Amino acid sequence: MSADARWLAAAAAIAARARPASAPNPGVGAIIVKDRRVVSRGWTQAGGRPHAEAVALAAAGEQAGGATLYVTLEPCAHTSPRGPACADLVAASGLAQVVIGCMDPDPRTAGAGLKKISDAGTPAKFVESPPCRRSLSDYLTVKRQGRPEVVLKLALSLDGCIALASGESQWITGPEARAHTHAMRARADAIVVGGTTLRTDAPRLDARLPGLEHRSPQRWVLTRGSAPDGWRALPSPQAVSGMDGVLRVFVEGGAGAASAFLASGIVDRLLIYRAPILLGGRQGLGDFGLHDLAGAHGRWRLTERRQLGNDTLEAYDARDFL
Repeated sequence: MSADARWLAAAAAIAARARPASAPNPGVGAIIVKDRRVVSRGWTQAGGRPHAEAVALAAAGEQAGGATLYVTLEPCAHTSPRGPACADLVAASGLAQVVIGCMDPDPRTAGAGLKKISDAGTPAKFVESPPCRRSLSDYLTVKRQGRPEVVLKLALSLDGCIALASGESQWITGPEARAHTHAMRARADAIVVGGTTLRTDAPRLDARLPGLEHRSPQRWVLTRGSAPDGWRALPSPQAVSGMDGVLRVFVEGGAGAASAFLASGIVDRLLIYRAPILLGGRQGLGDFGLHDLAGAHGRWRLTERRQLGNDTLEAYDARDFL
């Protein structure tokens, strides 16, 4: 792996600190490096400002002179009432070089940020970075498809069940997997369950990890009726496109909601938490409109597998995702 690729991957890891507080702006990460040492770091702040580059430059001060800025997303080229264009800040900072991991599809920037920096005399280049693209997956989905990124979570037994035949479902997975789920909730702007799950389990759907309680997402229920207090009604999976300011939707239950979202064809990522138990009970999915096996093959690609205590997490991306 090249040095550029390593530093861009590090910037992508830092970007995780920005979301979801940065919404509706993307969560961007930036690192300033000089003589192979980190001078400063920055990520998009709550509410979307200041941007990652501005934070990193402010922290670096005069040390930015002659250094290299690694940033996950192309610096913005447009000014706004909330602040100057990052491309202008970067161009005036005395940096020796700028390396960008993902170009911005926003038409207000879309290559103009890189050009501004280069035209001002600071060498700037784009280096394709899968970690940067992954860190911006929600923002890129909104810009390219006009809807939030949709992540579907399933907690299953080895035989694909989400509950005993009696309906008992707490808990299928262990504490490590449940903690990971709470971390995923904290990275989402909105969370969705089906009406049956809400009536049966009365889930809290908050982020119950120390320090992340304030990052609990909006709560939505998939229903054609009204929603109870503290919840919002989602009449159909396709209605996620009308969630104002939402970049990532986390669909957590149950079988009806999961099947409806899969049938809609808008699920971008699957998170499957698999426990080493057999239940012989209620299946995690119902019919979601698949008519032949040929349509099932090649639909998903495995992008991550990890052990969480006794449980296994498998992440799959839709084949056309990013």
